Amino acid sequence: MTYRTHLQHASGFLYGMLSSASFGLIPLFTLPAMDAGMDFWSILMYRFALATLMLCILLLVNRQSLRIKRYELLPLLLLAALYDGSALLLFWGYHFMASGVATTIHFTYPVLTTLLMMTFCHERSSWWRHMAVLLSVCGVWLLSSGGAHTDGGSSLPLDGLLIVLASGLCYAVYLVLVSQFKQLELRGLKLTFWVFLLGSLLLLGGTTLCGVGLQAVPDTSTWINLLLLALVPTVVSNISLIWAIRRIGSTLTSVMGALEPLTAVSVGILLFGEQFSLPIACGILLILTAVTLIVLKRSK
Repeated sequence: MTYRTHLQHASGFLYGMLSSASFGLIPLFTLPAMDAGMDFWSILMYRFALATLMLCILLLVNRQSLRIKRYELLPLLLLAALYDGSALLLFWGYHFMASGVATTIHFTYPVLTTLLMMTFCHERSSWWRHMAVLLSVCGVWLLSSGGAHTDGGSSLPLDGLLIVLASGLCYAVYLVLVSQFKQLELRGLKLTFWVFLLGSLLLLGGTTLCGVGLQAVPDTSTWINLLLLALVPTVVSNISLIWAIRRIGSTLTSVMGALEPLTAVSVGILLFGEQFSLPIACGILLILTAVTLIVLKRSK
């Protein structure tokens, strides 16, 4: 293996770590905006709108066309709706439980993706798939009973747990459909741009229909948090993900994804004083083990 290849692999691992760690910083910028009085609808609307603008500038600077074919619009609308749903439900889940625990439960989406592929896409069943599901269920059970409630209670409310699991399910369906929509020619940042653009429009329509309305940003510090939310765990995370996959492949990049919940848990404990206990630690470990088993076995 040449020096250039070693350097490419090393940079791939760094990009993979940057992608997952930066995505795990979502609570760092979201919780202060919530504390400032903003609801999660408006926070997500600003996040996607600002990220869309940033990606648009990046694509135009790189002289990439933003055009799509007419038949791609409906699949993109469906993907945008699922991405919106996943993000909205995760943000909603922050009201019920510690942000690190919510992010870890959301991180069960690779296991849920495997279940969907087995059920609807005729992917072969195997012992390790069933083992991963069992480990994931045990991990969620430990997290739900480990004292991670936002009010300090001993267990999570069932509705909060279901909301965050639904967040992971939405993202799992999103990943399955991305792989199954063979008519979609766009990939990478262009796909992300259109998902964010259409997602912003759907959110704007949703806030109007529900009578929620788009909130004004209350102060400068909240504007900074929203800009960083759009930049770091959205644009930077997606760009570094693409660069990592190009250098070390999707399997090793997915394994690096374990830093996502670990980062969120660390931020929650160190900066927001969220609880941490042995059941929570064991639950996180079981879910990470389940996801790693899924990723490594599916690559063979």
